[in-house]
Amino acid sequence: MFTLVKKENKARRGQFETIHGIIETPVFMNVATSAAVKGGISTNDLLDVHCQVALSNTYHLHIRPGDKLIYKLGGLHRFFNWQGPILTDSGGFQVFSLAKLRYITEEGVHFQSHIDGKRIFMGPEESMRIQSRLGSTIAMAFDECIENPAPYDYTAKSCERTVRWLYRCKAELDRLNAKTDTINPKQMLFGINQGSTYADLRIENMKKIRELDLDGYAIGGLAVGESAEEMYRIIDAVEPYMPADRPRYLMGVGTPVNILEAVWRGIDFFDCVMPSRNARHGSVFTWHGRINIMNERYMDDTRPFDENCKCPACRSYSRAYIRHLLKAREMLGMRLAVLHNLYFYNELMQEIRNALDRGEFEAFYKKYTAILGQRSIN
Repeated sequence: MFTLVKKENKARRGQFETIHGIIETPVFMNVATSAAVKGGISTNDLLDVHCQVALSNTYHLHIRPGDKLIYKLGGLHRFFNWQGPILTDSGGFQVFSLAKLRYITEEGVHFQSHIDGKRIFMGPEESMRIQSRLGSTIAMAFDECIENPAPYDYTAKSCERTVRWLYRCKAELDRLNAKTDTINPKQMLFGINQGSTYADLRIENMKKIRELDLDGYAIGGLAVGESAEEMYRIIDAVEPYMPADRPRYLMGVGTPVNILEAVWRGIDFFDCVMPSRNARHGSVFTWHGRINIMNERYMDDTRPFDENCKCPACRSYSRAYIRHLLKAREMLGMRLAVLHNLYFYNELMQEIRNALDRGEFEAFYKKYTAILGQRSIN
């Protein structure tokens, strides 16, 4: 399923074959949490900005409109008219970050919906059943997410529970994939590495979960408060123990510089709400650095966000116009800014793949880590 095409130091160029198409890696997954990217972005727009993979969330879709309804309507691909690969997050992070009055047992997590306070239980089997009804290409295992920093002893016990839950996830998904009424009987499962910022726990956890011979492996529980340096340290510690013949996914990351640093360290898959969320507030990414389009200096700027960008916003509209729309709280302003940021992220990944294909990623990495984290003076 995963072919490692080329390596440059630890950076990897690959292809991941799925039932919904081949994913060229490294890849950024565009976040469509509730089966839509915030900012009025359609699935046709996702094609225009060269999205390869959409990511939706088990927790949010279970809360509304309900996974049983989506199953009745033919699954998530048909529901929001996206034919490419879809990864569904397991809902674990949202249960721990959004839910009210949660408590954990060995069976799973009891919690209240952040929408209406309804009492809900979700464990490994429930998460797999929801994701099977959604029919996503890749299902994520249900894990316990903990805050950073976390006490060592609790983190160790949490890691052990996450491993036990992973075995239950695999057994349940194998059962569901064998059923005749399953929407996607080829649904894949990615396991999630946990261990907070403790390198020894991370390594021990990765050694245990790789024994299950899963379709891919993720590093979870990072980009939740620790420094970027701490995150890179953990990636460096875990990467040697991740199977080389499977995709590697760094969950919830991140900025363009975070992505460059993680690719340099051997990561293949990324996702983050940052490009769409920042765009809705006027923060856009360019090849010259970040721009806050709300600044007064752009009030009469007739240039596009980036003069070399071919996104729908830059092809037709000026900085001055989109700034005006955002100031006036017109939805079109948010939509155009989101389209630009998604295009930029997907183009960044394409340029990373091109540099790897040419054997020039080290030079690309060094050049753009120095540029993309800065504010543009252009």
